[in-house]
Amino acid sequence: MLLNEIPWTIPLTVRLSNGLERTFTSVYEAVDFLENEWPLRKGERYERALRTCLRALNRMTPAAVAREAFIAACLEAGMPLVMVTPRHEPRGAEAKTVLSA
Repeated sequence: MLLNEIPWTIPLTVRLSNGLERTFTSVYEAVDFLENEWPLRKGERYERALRTCLRALNRMTPAAVAREAFIAACLEAGMPLVMVTPRHEPRGAEAKTVLSA
């Protein structure tokens, strides 16, 4: 784990525009994605998410607030959340639900 890595309590899985899924477990991973792989460089929520995540890395904003800002940016960019929930079925079975704006 990096020194400036701030883990989220609950990992966040997003479906990218190419159909692949990507899981983010920390503020640092979100910042790296926003700065280096983000599909859109425009958008109010993108700007807010980047600002908020950087503030969280500097311990000026709670990680939960940064996570919510990142979620909003993902939805703005057309990247829905994928919720993984356990089923009451055999071990290892899980259900996926896609949440979009």
